[in-house]
Amino acid sequence: MAKSSTKNPAGIRNKKAHLKYQVLETLECGLMLAGTEVKAIRDGQAQLSDAFARIKKDEVWLYGFHIGPYQHASVNSHAALRARKLLLHRRQIHKWAPKLSQQGLTLVPLSVYFNERGIAKVELALCQGKGHHDKRQDLKKREHNREMQRAMRRNR
Repeated sequence: MAKSSTKNPAGIRNKKAHLKYQVLETLECGLMLAGTEVKAIRDGQAQLSDAFARIKKDEVWLYGFHIGPYQHASVNSHAALRARKLLLHRRQIHKWAPKLSQQGLTLVPLSVYFNERGIAKVELALCQGKGHHDKRQDLKKREHNREMQRAMRRNR
């Protein structure tokens, strides 16, 4: 039986997050979704590239998380870019709130996935933006590691 190429069982990843930001801390949290949103994420119809989170009145909200329409849904489907509430304990929110008031720190979702019980989870990270110089250093380091791996494979 062939797998569908649109399905993504591992979840949705924010591939640019590690390039744009330096990850300081991570945290797993729940995500409030509508039924058609859950089905669209299971089909791989979601994109995290421009997503970010904010704390408002002791609640954490996820903005910019695009979930495409579920093709088998009725006319009353979900809005693609609506704000979605993240489920965290109050003490976790109060732990990160003072850190976010510092200059340059933000909450960025790294991935969205379903745990073993089938519940949607978000890996949320407290990040600091990288400068242009830091990004170039990371690219140089990655290229250097690739060259080392290639040389080791040639010597085997």
